[in-house]
Amino acid sequence: MSEPINPDPVREWRFDHVPVYVSNGLIGLRFEAAPLRGVATVNGFVGPDPREEVESMLPVPYPLAGDVVVDGTPISSAPAGALLREQRYDFTRGEVRTALTFATGGVRANVDILTVCNKVFPTIAMQEVTVRVDAGCELELTAGVDASGPLGIPFLAELGSGGRYGSADGVLGWRGPGEMSSCAIAWATELAGAEGCTPEFRHTVTGNTATAYRVTAQPGRAYRLRQLSSVVTDAFHWEPHLHAVRMLDDARQRGFDALLAEHSERWAQLWRGRIELTGAPSRWQALTDAAFFYLHTSVHRASPSHTSPFGMAYWPDYHYYRGHVMWDIETFAVPALLLSQPDAARGLLGYRRSRLGGARSNAEAQGYAGAQFPWESGPRTGQEATPMGGEAPGTEHHVSADVALAFAQYVHATGDDEFARGAAWPVLAEVARWVASRVRRTGRGYEIQRVQGVAETGAPVDNNAFVNMSAAMALREAAALAAALGFRANDVWTRIADGLVLPRNSDGAIVNHDDYRPDERMGDTPEAAAGLFPAGYPVDPETERRTLSAAVGNVDGYLGSPMLSALAGVYAARLGERDRALELYERGFAEFVQQPHSVVTEYSPSVYPDKPRAGPFIANIGGFLTGCLYGLTGMTLREGDPAGWCGRPVTMPQGWDGVHVKRLWVRGRPATLTAVHGEDRARLDLA
Repeated sequence: MSEPINPDPVREWRFDHVPVYVSNGLIGLRFEAAPLRGVATVNGFVGPDPREEVESMLPVPYPLAGDVVVDGTPISSAPAGALLREQRYDFTRGEVRTALTFATGGVRANVDILTVCNKVFPTIAMQEVTVRVDAGCELELTAGVDASGPLGIPFLAELGSGGRYGSADGVLGWRGPGEMSSCAIAWATELAGAEGCTPEFRHTVTGNTATAYRVTAQPGRAYRLRQLSSVVTDAFHWEPHLHAVRMLDDARQRGFDALLAEHSERWAQLWRGRIELTGAPSRWQALTDAAFFYLHTSVHRASPSHTSPFGMAYWPDYHYYRGHVMWDIETFAVPALLLSQPDAARGLLGYRRSRLGGARSNAEAQGYAGAQFPWESGPRTGQEATPMGGEAPGTEHHVSADVALAFAQYVHATGDDEFARGAAWPVLAEVARWVASRVRRTGRGYEIQRVQGVAETGAPVDNNAFVNMSAAMALREAAALAAALGFRANDVWTRIADGLVLPRNSDGAIVNHDDYRPDERMGDTPEAAAGLFPAGYPVDPETERRTLSAAVGNVDGYLGSPMLSALAGVYAARLGERDRALELYERGFAEFVQQPHSVVTEYSPSVYPDKPRAGPFIANIGGFLTGCLYGLTGMTLREGDPAGWCGRPVTMPQGWDGVHVKRLWVRGRPATLTAVHGEDRARLDLA
């Protein structure tokens, strides 16, 4: 297998570039040309949104802040873009390397920076700053924490090693607004190249706490400052400052080099699940590799609060959905993780299981039984956190089924009986109870009235196809799991699933909702097709053909919108329209990818030039990867022998020969997936 394809290095920073994103799924860092200052988030740290008041993910003090001072002039005083020599992502190793050049007073300093959020030790962020000068000068290197940007107040600021916090250079405890959560950052540094240099510890009025080293620098010598920062929220420990120090001590004992090697090895293992597009142009493989990286860097089994539509990414130019947990992740991202990083998928689902009580309360408040998961779930509480003024909490009623189906898929993928009993069954049973209380029995069968589906028009409809198809699948999965576990399911679940109304047109195609018109507002959203894939609702071949044909024929005006655009190519491929499939992949995914760094944005800039270029947008990323892994290969997770998961002919977009994955995890065993265009079915070979 060839190495993953990295983005081209950046040698000029422009104001319209999407900021660099470094994360391990627990900690998220964003910066532009210089990683010595930026914006940070940590999973589980929340507070009230300053404008909307709702529970939101908030930035925390930047844990890898630093500066380089040459003869009294700090590098931070210069525009970062003017300093950039080169910035390079290494997707293979999960790291970013930045090279800066700073000239002042006749001295030229080359500054090389390595930035990592450790994938093995998730509370640890790491940075190495190496400086070389071309003339003798007074050089000062600093590393610490910058608290000047985020909202909140410190509850602790301790500096100096050898004190009550052991070998830490410093500890900053931080309490967010509203006192909804707190976090702490403990850091330690080491300087190589100037032995015997004594550190100074500083706390400035601007919110910086730092360790500083002063040396008389000589040309031709490398001065290397390494920093380990441990970031812990009270979601992990009620005394985050003490636990941050404990984690830092452990990290220091392991050592910087060992931590970096373990991190790289973890990424090497993840890349064994790389999705290879055989025969496709290298450009498409590069886009696939970037999508794989951004998804897997945004999740971790240790994350206490799921992940947001943008992973752990945040930047002050956009709301980033306030870090809320939404249906996008279960529907588009979890399937792509189930077979490549199943422990992370379990962590995401663990959030939903632990917030089941909030979903029950949400259902009760609206007069329903069971569990109704919120439209926008608060990262910490799991309660509804949608800002005021929207109809979605009362009408976007496919979320619970989306969550339930993700639990069912996890059970099929892993065969984890303990999870099935302790996590999946409680969620599936409560969602089934909710669906049973939400439907209305009429002369047509069972209806779900006054809902919105994927097309968020603001106007509720009756019998949205995606809502009803997802609900039917959730009911069937609940009944099947009950039988597998020896429980008794409510007989009405199957009756409702079989009797849910699916609106059709005169040609027999399933359409988006009752009284649907293709020319209505957002009528080009392929909602009915999404009920077939990824929701998995089974229909006869002719109904599938007619439904997909109607969707593909009407989708052009939708392309450029988030979520389902990435799946449009699958629908055309399943119709055997290879040229159309490639076109839809181009417009539905490739045009969302922004350079540098191959970041997938929420909206296609070519279609929506006035929308913020916010990324990485996990729904689009996950939709593309899920489409490649399941949609094009015809693989469907289900109970029974995995050998039967692949059961439909393989059709690829024009110019693609197939899909190959060297290692997937299936029921705890490694497996290889091979799908070749034109063959009757793909092959899933278990070791």
